[in-house]
Amino acid sequence: MTTAETSSDERASILLVDDMEDNLVALEAVLGSLNEPLVRARSGEEAMKALLRRRFAVVLLDIRMPGMDGFETATNIKRLDQTKDVPIIFLTGTDADAGYAFRGYATGAADYLTKPFDPWVLRAKVTVFLDLHRKTQQLERLLAREQRQFDALTSRMASIERQLAAHAAPDVRELRGDIARMQETLRTMRRP
Repeated sequence: MTTAETSSDERASILLVDDMEDNLVALEAVLGSLNEPLVRARSGEEAMKALLRRRFAVVLLDIRMPGMDGFETATNIKRLDQTKDVPIIFLTGTDADAGYAFRGYATGAADYLTKPFDPWVLRAKVTVFLDLHRKTQQLERLLAREQRQFDALTSRMASIERQLAAHAAPDVRELRGDIARMQETLRTMRRP
């Protein structure tokens, strides 16, 4: 699927979380060429609100922020079923504590970069998560279609079963047994 074929609800949004305007502007400058929606959040609280409103392919999260810092925000993201699978790339200044990287990965971060970051490296890392997001969406659509097909097949088989139940011929009973086995197979194949 090309970008032109991608509908707005399938676009891979990127959440930028930083309390500093200059940092947000820099991230937008680096990632703007990816042609995906960039959503700003100036705090952990704003980030959580944004994450609950829409789906994101990746979150770029500053560690040092007033109020809810990046670690606490990441912990909250990973705690919710709706957001737990969203990858997080932590961003922090070069003067950061050496334990920040370990703590970042421990809270569920997928990656960790120090500022100033190489724009090419950041863009490459974000592109990987965008691709993964698109592939996940494609799989979800395929699984949903498969589930609809299974449901339609099950419904048709149930209809046949009802029609056959009205007849008592010996070979019809055998056919009913076959249908019952097919229905059981479908039940085991159905996804939760």
